[in-house]
Amino acid sequence: MEDRLRIVVVTGMSGAGKTQALRSLEDLGYFCIDNLPPALLLKVVELCERTEGQGKIERVAVGSDVRGGEFFDELEEALHGMQQEGMIPEILFLEASDNSLVKRYKESRRRHPLSEGTVLGAIQTERRLLCGLRERASIVLDTSQLTPHRLRQELQQLFGKDQRRGDFFISIVTFGFKHGLPLDADLVFDVRFLANPFYVQDLKPLSGQSPEIQEYVFSSGVARSFLRRLDTLLNFLIPHYVSEGKSQLTVAIGCTGGRHRSLAVGERLTERMQKQGHIVLLDHRDMDKGTE
Repeated sequence: MEDRLRIVVVTGMSGAGKTQALRSLEDLGYFCIDNLPPALLLKVVELCERTEGQGKIERVAVGSDVRGGEFFDELEEALHGMQQEGMIPEILFLEASDNSLVKRYKESRRRHPLSEGTVLGAIQTERRLLCGLRERASIVLDTSQLTPHRLRQELQQLFGKDQRRGDFFISIVTFGFKHGLPLDADLVFDVRFLANPFYVQDLKPLSGQSPEIQEYVFSSGVARSFLRRLDTLLNFLIPHYVSEGKSQLTVAIGCTGGRHRSLAVGERLTERMQKQGHIVLLDHRDMDKGTE
């Protein structure tokens, strides 16, 4: 059976990186259109499916967000219409924390598309308007801590030519509780019960990526047992998430400062899951924010 057109709808919070995401997808070979009125979405897809030969379009990405004004209200209706036609659009939803978005708008000095007062007020209004769309998204990416380069890397892993539509992937985020919980975490594991390298003078300056820290943390039978049990739990949960239509699972692993224990566990867990054939993205969110 011939592969159908891969369709990605890029949406989400204004200032969260949608323009950068579309540029990255274009570099990956996607035919990209930004700020398309949703009513035209089905027509564009139909036109792309008619292309043939060397000019055949196999992947299309469309940006649609609140910049479209009243047209944007038609997006969910357009997505439903595509599904009725047997098309399976993937929704990439980009978001970021209020603080990150406010900072970005101040730095760029651009006006928020919903701005009628404060930037923060516009952001909060937009977040409420998009909550339904976020719920049905195939992939949700929080860009609060992502550089443009890191965002490009994640999109490469998710939408590169070697990725198949519908692939389930795991995002492992290590963090420090003193810096706050990751907003998009599905599962949160607290590893502050493990021995802390912070109190060992020679280990304190190192990060959990170093062999020395990992050896110290996993010299404990408790740490090794926890890793095995966590591995077993995730492999139990993943098929059930997939059966419910979920394509992304975000697992957050936290210690006090997000530099030693959580990194060590995150590195080992990523290694185990990748060996089992899972697609895994690893982000050490707070690694560079100082020692615990």
